[in-house]
Amino acid sequence: MKLKNIPDCNKIFPLKHYSNLCFLKNVIKNPNISIGDYTYYDDFEDIMNFEKNVKYHFDFIGDKLIIGKFCAIASGVTFIMNGANHLMESVTTYPFAIFGGDWSKSMEGKDYPNKGNTVIGNDVWIGYKATIMPGITIGDGAIIAAYAVVTKNVPPYSIVGGNPATMIKKRFTENQINHLLEIEWWNWDIEKITKHISVLTSNEPFIEIS
Repeated sequence: MKLKNIPDCNKIFPLKHYSNLCFLKNVIKNPNISIGDYTYYDDFEDIMNFEKNVKYHFDFIGDKLIIGKFCAIASGVTFIMNGANHLMESVTTYPFAIFGGDWSKSMEGKDYPNKGNTVIGNDVWIGYKATIMPGITIGDGAIIAAYAVVTKNVPPYSIVGGNPATMIKKRFTENQINHLLEIEWWNWDIEKITKHISVLTSNEPFIEIS
């Protein structure tokens, strides 16, 4: 039997009478930000704050923020992109070249550090006012605690917290994690996901999900 009342990932506001939570892909305008289906952002003030909180994201650098499906992103989460980087091996970190004039050629033969794209997997929960630094990869199923500052890659299904963020624990056994990474439930047809929701939201062992 075909299901008829599955939430629509193409709606901006999936909750009636509540405009502080959105399905994020429907409000993003920056072509260098990619958001998967059903990933939501909840902001205490204005959902348009999301792009404002992607900092130092300059077009001429070209780095991307890529976020997967079914992620939950809390108010105040900040992504620091590569445009924030300065020279660190030189005598000074001061960016003389950006001010032009006789300083305009000070970066000839040099490049600012670039750690590549920031990639957030699927089914990732990022807590209130967490900060993600440039070029970080956060694996599928990870949880980032409130106020965490993520400076290193986060393995799938890990919980991290603190400044700098460190591992608190793995959510499941290695066998369960490997199985979940193999089946990639977030890529199932939405009807199949819906039919398996009682299992996906259970705290019973679910190694048999397939």
